Amino acid sequence: MTARALFIGLLAAALWLPAQAGAVNRELRVADTHPADYPTVQALTHMGKLLAERSQGRINLKVMHSRLMGEEAETIDHTRIGALDMARVNVAPLNDLVRETIVPSLPFLFRSIEHLHKCLDGPIGADLAKAFEQHGLIALAFYDSGARSFYNARHPIRRPGDLKGLRIRVQQSTVAEAMVTVLGATAAALPYGQVSVGLKAGLIDGAENNWPSYQTARHFEAAQFYSLSEHSMTPEVLIMSKKVWDGLAPAEQNLIREAAQDSVGHMRTLWAAREAAARQALSGAGVIVNPVDKAAFSDAMLPIYERFTAEPKLKDLLRRIQAVP
Repeated sequence: MTARALFIGLLAAALWLPAQAGAVNRELRVADTHPADYPTVQALTHMGKLLAERSQGRINLKVMHSRLMGEEAETIDHTRIGALDMARVNVAPLNDLVRETIVPSLPFLFRSIEHLHKCLDGPIGADLAKAFEQHGLIALAFYDSGARSFYNARHPIRRPGDLKGLRIRVQQSTVAEAMVTVLGATAAALPYGQVSVGLKAGLIDGAENNWPSYQTARHFEAAQFYSLSEHSMTPEVLIMSKKVWDGLAPAEQNLIREAAQDSVGHMRTLWAAREAAARQALSGAGVIVNPVDKAAFSDAMLPIYERFTAEPKLKDLLRRIQAVP
């Protein structure tokens, strides 16, 4: 090797090393509204461990749980502008922004958790994720949020008519508001953190959510009637700021996406255990559980489907989901 070649090689190495260190020495912040022991938060913590291991400590994930960064709608806005790197949110608050998320938010769409997984883990989930990019977001992974059911402080809900006159909290989603309105109730689109106060103060009669959330937020203390409508299996999504994403090297992007995808199985295992434990614990806490006439509820949803899937792209996505065995 000539002296010139040796000099060029040493110079390139000297320039590459600090640039490379600066490119990958990152701490990314991710927000979640749930407490530290909740399955989605635990999945994010697991993702952070994978990232740290695979990047040899050069990429770290700081999990900001318990609504430290605000409610879901706020974290979506912060993530879009790059003020926050990532956020775990339900897809329902994204309905007005990413129109494709309306379809998986429709009530009585997914026939089972297995049906949900088949849709999200295949081409449908991949196409849904792509729809986020034009809105300043990267969808890294889809998580479960269980089956949502109605609960209230007044009486058991067995048929749609039992909701008439009740004020029910729903997610900040036009689909959720329309669903409750069609059933004869008054929809109150409140942030998750305000539900407990609303129930205890009598400002709302009830809400709808999954078993772990019903237990963790202690909504059962004010609303003891839990009716197994299981009307929604709307998924969660881990979103990342496209502004932040575009500033990463391809190798960093791959590490982050792979760690996010590898956290999904971990989350599903934790979720199944947490859901079973919550239901068992609440059975001895004075909660009154009752079945519902699901066929009657499903039939009442026809106007919702007609209203929210009028766009050809949404109608096609609905058809594809319904066709998955």
